[in-house]
Amino acid sequence: MLTSTQIYADAACEVHQTVVGPFENNVYIVRCRRTGEAVLIDAADEHDFLLELTRRLGVATVLETHGHWDHIQAVPAMREAGIEVAVTAADAAMLPSYDLILDDDVAVVVGDLKIRTIATPGHTPGSMSFTVIGTPLLLTGDTLFPGGPGATTFEGSSFEGIIDSIDTRLFAPFDDATIVLPGHGKPTTIGAERPHLDEWVARGW
Repeated sequence: MLTSTQIYADAACEVHQTVVGPFENNVYIVRCRRTGEAVLIDAADEHDFLLELTRRLGVATVLETHGHWDHIQAVPAMREAGIEVAVTAADAAMLPSYDLILDDDVAVVVGDLKIRTIATPGHTPGSMSFTVIGTPLLLTGDTLFPGGPGATTFEGSSFEGIIDSIDTRLFAPFDDATIVLPGHGKPTTIGAERPHLDEWVARGW
């Protein structure tokens, strides 16, 4: 049975997580506690369940970390329900449909919250990470996992690109206490992963 769990809360923000589909995709809902407004990160699969969550938690927009099929299966159902779907221009053609284009380094306003976009190409040309300003949270999609970068064996992927994204867009600006919420698997921290960058480069994946 599908369930969701609140995995983070402070005075302004709460984050709910569920795991859906055959590839056990993490789906996150970032919600403003004062207004009840929320966004969903990656409409991956199990659209009936995700629609129930969106109604319960006030989701009006989906932000896609990238366009790979396992992260977008519920997109048509979301749009049919009147929920806007946003994706980067570079990955937009991977989606069956969408509403908004995400640019780099802009703030998506969700009630009192601001979610900043961070372009992190490599896994796909248009991969995007998100940080909730004023929190330690960094949502990395399939760019950064515990133990290394996401796969770069797909058409349009780049190992050099993903390493550069991790190094310059994630490791450089974020401190060790930053909590990494990946697209699959368990959370980690920047501090746990940063020391291993040279190992990942040496192994080549």
